[in-house]
Amino acid sequence: MRAHLARVDAVLVQAVIAAALSFAHLHDLASAAGQDGWKAWAYPVSVDLLLVAAWKRLRSGSSKAAGWCWFVIALAASLGANVATAGLLDLADVPDWLRILVAGWPAVAFLGGTLLTHTAPAAEAASAPAELAEVVSVSTEPENAGPPADPEPEPKRPAPHVPAALVNHARKLADDHRARTGSPIDPETLRARLGIPAPLADAIASRL
Repeated sequence: MRAHLARVDAVLVQAVIAAALSFAHLHDLASAAGQDGWKAWAYPVSVDLLLVAAWKRLRSGSSKAAGWCWFVIALAASLGANVATAGLLDLADVPDWLRILVAGWPAVAFLGGTLLTHTAPAAEAASAPAELAEVVSVSTEPENAGPPADPEPEPKRPAPHVPAALVNHARKLADDHRARTGSPIDPETLRARLGIPAPLADAIASRL
């Protein structure tokens, strides 16, 4: 138990250190890009909130593409500030393109946070129409519906016309079958011997 707590404490300490350094780097970069005062402190907050929203969407197990997209965007903003303030960028002379990126970041962060937080997951969005259809089908059923009516009997098909020559030929086959087996020929055997459809074989068998 103590070993587990020690590992957890180490992770928390490392997370606090990383968050504090990244927070400070984002503040310094925003301040150098002309966002002074409270605005410089708001930039790291917006980046961290976007990271948290993207991570929650990834943990939810749905719409992972959107979660990964905004997670990478927020991570790139955080890592970019860390690299830029590590001596690779002259904070006294920030280029215009970086000022544009810093100035446009609030709109990007707001868009990402809104899409991640207020967009229904794919599974819920897909199940909503099905649930609505089920409710509509139940509500439209009559309250005092009686038992279902018996289906009407299908009309009987007329017996197929059987040529006399075919009946005579079938009678010869039936006599031969009786002589060999000692039992009358059945419709299935007659159908196989004559190569005719089952209804026609039944009609011929009834005349033998």
